[in-house]
Amino acid sequence: MIKFIRVDHRLLHGQVALSWFGATNANCILIANDDVPNDPIRKATIKMARPNGAKLVIMSIKKSVDQINSGIADKYDLMIVVESIHDAYRLITGLKNKPKELNLGGTKATAETESLSATVNVTPQDKQELQQLSDAGVKVYIQQVPTASSKTLEF
Repeated sequence: MIKFIRVDHRLLHGQVALSWFGATNANCILIANDDVPNDPIRKATIKMARPNGAKLVIMSIKKSVDQINSGIADKYDLMIVVESIHDAYRLITGLKNKPKELNLGGTKATAETESLSATVNVTPQDKQELQQLSDAGVKVYIQQVPTASSKTLEF
């Protein structure tokens, strides 16, 4: 069962590992990313951030969707972390059972992005994909840590 999905360009780090993992009552962290499974350095870094008691799985977006849709992941309470809004869009639109919420934690600022908060920056494509997720009934919100206030995005 999916408990929580977060977009964070840093993937798994202290804030996610310590704050969100405990708050979501998850027992498994899924890093859904197309690059990390083939990057031994990034993979090792992420493994070091794994909180005690957490199962950690790192796989591509497509494999993540396939595994969740097959039911093989049903035995876990999943906290899923993706690197970008586009990855979240690909993941969520590929799932048979759509999650109810998407947490935006951090996306990089570039010359092409617009700032939605101090840590969330979006491209026009990101905005369009978030709009489509929202239209499909997914609550999209910005929240850094569970104890901070959240801001639901209205489209």
